[in-house]
Amino acid sequence: MQFRRRVGAYGLLRDSGRVLVVRDGTEGEFPGVWRLPGGAVGHAEDPERAVVRELAGQAGLAVTVTRLLAVVADVATYPEDEVALHTDRLLFDLSAPHDALSDDELSQGVRPESARPGSGSGEAGAGLIDQACWLSLAEVAQLPLTPFTAEALGLPVTPLPPGARRSRDLFPPPHPDRRLRFGAYGLVTDPAGRILLTRIAEGYPGAGLWHLPGGGTDHGEQPATGLLRELVEEGGQVGRVVELLGVNNLHNPAAMGPEGRPLDWHGVRVIYRVLVDVPTDAVVTETAGGSTARAGWFTGAEAADLPLSDIAAEAIGQSGRKHSAR
Repeated sequence: MQFRRRVGAYGLLRDSGRVLVVRDGTEGEFPGVWRLPGGAVGHAEDPERAVVRELAGQAGLAVTVTRLLAVVADVATYPEDEVALHTDRLLFDLSAPHDALSDDELSQGVRPESARPGSGSGEAGAGLIDQACWLSLAEVAQLPLTPFTAEALGLPVTPLPPGARRSRDLFPPPHPDRRLRFGAYGLVTDPAGRILLTRIAEGYPGAGLWHLPGGGTDHGEQPATGLLRELVEEGGQVGRVVELLGVNNLHNPAAMGPEGRPLDWHGVRVIYRVLVDVPTDAVVTETAGGSTARAGWFTGAEAADLPLSDIAAEAIGQSGRKHSAR
């Protein structure tokens, strides 16, 4: 069985009690099934830009990302292709000019430009979406929905029938020199307001910088679960996730790491706020060879004087001091 990963960016756009939904066409992943607009994030593409691009192609709307609402992972198995596909799905809250939201053509259900023969290219074209509509939640509840969409809208999740998901052409051969890494990181504090940071080990991009606890999630693992696992491994702490803060995008086209050769890395990293109610001495517990050399608790003033990774600097408000780390 081959294990594949991808990241998807989707948008929740509301207007006057209606929500924007799209239906996959014959070339879509779920032919004839309705879902929230959005799709796969391209290599090196920022997820926020990806959802804006997808909304333009699927519904002809220029949207603005308001905030990140949720991040969930799911796994689909395709026995005929011997592939298990893990998808990390990011749901963004979106806004758009009101005159665009009130467009009569879209309200009646229009075939977007990406669904019309000869229009678009790549993922935004080729007829992947055949209809986009503004519908009330009551109307949406009567449609066949992807599980992710039903859960996001607070509707009952109904499993799709066998064969509803298309596998053909979904699994192009992986690029030998590209890597996608989805990770979950935490702005981890204790009741005294101290911040837990970890130091990147030698041999890894950003070696010597102080970083947020966290790391890549395992196949089939939910982001928040992966973060709490990493918190134990990298800092010896038991915490609880209290808030989803946002997403950080990193593209390093020539990252040199343990692989021993430069690789084109794309990292999508979600950031949570985590509270450790009963802090203990910070101790790295992961097995030898890990990417974390040290861990420690710091006051805000102490953290400001440390060499920080880009994501740590962003999370603790030191956005002017950015470094690169995977």
